[in-house]
Amino acid sequence: MRLNVKAFALTCGIIWGLGLFILTWWIIAFEGATGDVTLIGRLYRGYSISPIGSFIGLIWAFIDGLIAGAIFAWLYNLISARISKEANT
Repeated sequence: MRLNVKAFALTCGIIWGLGLFILTWWIIAFEGATGDVTLIGRLYRGYSISPIGSFIGLIWAFIDGLIAGAIFAWLYNLISARISKEANT
């Protein structure tokens, strides 16, 4: 079975982006907007625990998930093709 690279990458981007966005708002709801730079804020420039930071994190996480999903699907297809080729010979 092959993975559709574009669909998988888009799905990963959406899930990771929305996950970070929702997590940020969860923290804001219970602890308040601190604006502190977190570990993720060191990776994603401009991200912080704030309303504006949540949108910046959404964009960065979407791009990050998109790239990671594309690489994963491409590698999966490559390895899967080689394994099925070896099994048929």
